[in-house]
Amino acid sequence: MSLGILGLVLLGLLFVVILGGFPISFTLFFLGMVFGYFGLGSRVFYLMTYQVFSTMMDTVLAAVAMFTFMGYVLESAGLMKRLFHAVQLLCGRMHGSLFLATIFTAALFAAATGIVGASVTIMALMAAPVMARAHYDTKLCAGTICAGGTLGILIPPSVMLVVMGPVLQVSVARLYAGALLPGILLATLYVGYTLVRVWINPKLGPPLPDDELDVSKWVLLREFTLGLVPPAALILVTLGAIVSGWATPTEGAALGCAGALIVTAAHGRLNWQVIKNSTFRTAETASMVMILLVASTFMGSVFSALGTPALIADTLLSWNVPPALLIISILAVCFVLGWPLEWVPIVVIIVPIFMPILTAMKVDMVWFSILLAVTLQTCWLSPPVALSAYYLKGVMPKWDLLDIYKGMMPFMGLQWLAVLILYFFPEIILALPNMMFGAR
Repeated sequence: MSLGILGLVLLGLLFVVILGGFPISFTLFFLGMVFGYFGLGSRVFYLMTYQVFSTMMDTVLAAVAMFTFMGYVLESAGLMKRLFHAVQLLCGRMHGSLFLATIFTAALFAAATGIVGASVTIMALMAAPVMARAHYDTKLCAGTICAGGTLGILIPPSVMLVVMGPVLQVSVARLYAGALLPGILLATLYVGYTLVRVWINPKLGPPLPDDELDVSKWVLLREFTLGLVPPAALILVTLGAIVSGWATPTEGAALGCAGALIVTAAHGRLNWQVIKNSTFRTAETASMVMILLVASTFMGSVFSALGTPALIADTLLSWNVPPALLIISILAVCFVLGWPLEWVPIVVIIVPIFMPILTAMKVDMVWFSILLAVTLQTCWLSPPVALSAYYLKGVMPKWDLLDIYKGMMPFMGLQWLAVLILYFFPEIILALPNMMFGAR
């Protein structure tokens, strides 16, 4: 058996074992060592050591932990709850006001933390009880909360984009610039869909009672300003420094951490308990991502050393597959794999398989990376896994899981609509990177 075919067997066995319920990280390490030893001999142990140390010493990946810490500290400050309440008061007399408040707050919180789980959980804690009291439609509420929370995987400072940059050999700053307009596009589609649904059937989102909206204009202005200005200023400084090239992603993340601590202290919420909880939760999240990343990188290096990516690329090139069909096929495969797998092994193992052929076809990798990010975002809303549904179910156990699934499906359709729009209008992705860094 040739080494390239051995790599294909490795890939097939990997999916079988993971679908069997084995932990992903240990599965990647074990299969990588076993198949690597058969194909490469004792060199596989040197390869594993090199990949572990090179990944852990990559300074760009330090941004993963710091952006995570920034998000958890801002979560403790309670700024998003204040902003949500302010938008609720501002628009409460219109039908569907809570849908608008949820998506607006979720988009801003996504720009403060790149973690989907945290975004969905916080939005569920803030919005779901209020929506339930206001007799909003459960399905539409569930879809709005879950879809809004998934913006955290796309809108900078997305942790996934930080990992995707080095793997796909693209500047993280370019990816951040390229993700801004698609993130706004998705949020706009969500708002448009919910407001149209409410316009057709006002019972889905009735106005809030007058007694809940009876506040002075001064109180409303104060709540909106204190909820919006601090996180918006922090996001502008952090992302502005990265996108403008003034700071690296790691330096920008460090700036964001310092800013988050200052904002939280200014609101009187900074104490030892907040720092301890944020640190522990950051260690838990970042270690999970990094272990997955190290394991996936090692598996990917074994896969490449066996020559399987080159075998696949040569085969596809010999078939003269049209670039459009290839790109659509890759996105479809990643979407399906996103059900059982985390995004880390998909980005680190699966996508690099197609890198040689994408490079040969001169596909713009910034454009492709954002298309891939939006595609993987849909996996958070796609049954049977749909992790966002379980985060929401944990907060609102009274809501039926089937209703949550039904509510998410239209928003998953909106995400696929966004993929099509971005595919046919690539300038939505490329306009800001080309304007800031020049065309490639």
